[in-house]
Amino acid sequence: MERALRDEMDMEEDADKLYENGVDDLLKWLVATAEVKASVHGITKRFLDAAAEQARNPKKSSAPRYLEGLYESVYNARWHHVVEVPGGEGMGLEVREGKPEQQWTYKAVGRTLENDDDVQQSGAPRPRLMVLTSDKGWPYSWEEDKPIVDCYVNCEVERVWRIVKKDLTELLSPDPEADFKPKKRVLIGTPGIGKSVAAGSYLLYQLLHCDAKKLQLVVYSFGGNTTYVFDKTIKTVTKYVGGEASKEFFRDLWDLKMKGYVIYDVTKQGTPPEEFFLPSTGWGMMVVSSPNVRNYDKWERKKRAARIIMNCPDKMDVKAMCAWMKRDGTADDQAEYWKMVKERMEKVGRRPRYIFDENEFIAHSAAIEDALDGIKSRDGERHFTHGGVRLWDSENLSHKLVRIVRARGEVGAEVFLNAPISFCLGRRIPHYFGKRDE
Repeated sequence: MERALRDEMDMEEDADKLYENGVDDLLKWLVATAEVKASVHGITKRFLDAAAEQARNPKKSSAPRYLEGLYESVYNARWHHVVEVPGGEGMGLEVREGKPEQQWTYKAVGRTLENDDDVQQSGAPRPRLMVLTSDKGWPYSWEEDKPIVDCYVNCEVERVWRIVKKDLTELLSPDPEADFKPKKRVLIGTPGIGKSVAAGSYLLYQLLHCDAKKLQLVVYSFGGNTTYVFDKTIKTVTKYVGGEASKEFFRDLWDLKMKGYVIYDVTKQGTPPEEFFLPSTGWGMMVVSSPNVRNYDKWERKKRAARIIMNCPDKMDVKAMCAWMKRDGTADDQAEYWKMVKERMEKVGRRPRYIFDENEFIAHSAAIEDALDGIKSRDGERHFTHGGVRLWDSENLSHKLVRIVRARGEVGAEVFLNAPISFCLGRRIPHYFGKRDE
C-alpha cells in the first residue's frame, strides 16, 4: 500500500514538473530533451516511453493507437444553449452562445435526484437544451464512424452527471480516504434516446474537467472490443482494439495504481463487462445499457451497482434540437422541419436516433409494423392494458414497441416501468390482440 501511494505521489509530482517544462502532451514528451526526461521518476518515464512507443507503431490493428487531437477536441468542446422565448417568432426558441447563466435545479428524491421544476430563480431563463460541439466528434461517433459533433444535453442528461458527481464527492475532496470506493452505476434507457451519444459523451466531458491529480484517467469502452483511454496527465487519447489488447492495458494500468472512471457501453446483447475492467478501489464505473437484463444483471449484483433510469426526451427537448439544427434557416424552414419531426415522433416515439436520420426512421418504422403484426392476445393479457394508458412492468418486452419510464421502488431506488413508445402506438396496440392466435 505504501509503495502504491508513493508511486502515485511521484507521478503527480512529475506531472507538475513536466507541465512547468512545457511538456503537457505526449508529442512534447517525444521531443523533450534528455535532461527533462531524466528529471522524472522511473515509473513515470517507463509509462510515457511505453505510450510513445505505441504512438510510433500504430500499424497493427490490435496494437494501441495514439489519436492525435481528439483529447483537445473533446476537452475544449464549445457551448451553446437553447432557451424558450415567450411570444417569440418562429418556433419560440432562441439559440445563444456559451453556457447558460442558469441551469436546471435538482432535489434529492429517494436515493438519487429529480429535476426540481418548482424552483424559480430570478434573472436569465433556464435552458431548454444545452449543446456541446466537439469538431472531431465523440467516442460514439468514432466507433460508429458517423459525423456526429454535437452532444445534446437536456435535463435528463444533466441529471446523470449530477448523480455521478455526487458519487465522486469524496474522491475529489481535498483529503479523500485512501480506500474510498466510488459507486458503480448502471445507466438504463430506451434504445435510441441518447444514452451513449449524449449522456456518455457529456459524462466524459465533465470527468475530463475534474481535478487531474485526483482522477487521472477516463476510459470509454464499447463492449470491451474497442477502448479509448483518456490520459489527463499527458492529455492524450489511446485506442485499444480487441479484448486482449484492452485486457493487457488494464493489467498494466492497475500496477500503476492510478485512479479514474470507466464508461462501459454494452454494444452486444448479453455481454456485461469482464472482471478486469475494474480494480478493487479508487475507480468508479458506469455501464450503459438498454433495458435487456442480460446486459448487466450479473455485474450489477456482483458490484452492488445502483441504477440510473434515463427517460426519453420530452417534446420540447426535441423541438429545441430542431431549433439548433435549423438555426441558420428561415422561420418557414424551421416550421416545416418541426412538422416533419412531429409526424415521425407519432410513429417511432421521442427517440432522436430514429426521428432525425431518415434511413433509421424508415427501417425502424418497418420493424415496428412487424412487431405489431406479431402481437398475440396472450401478449396483451400479460403486458398491455386497455388503450395502452397504464404502465406495465416487464424487463423482457420488445422495445420496438415500448419505452421505459423511471419510477421509484419501495426503498427509493430507481426502477423502470414500460409504456408505449408513443400515444399513437398505444392506441393501435389493442387492435392487434388476437389477430395472430391460431
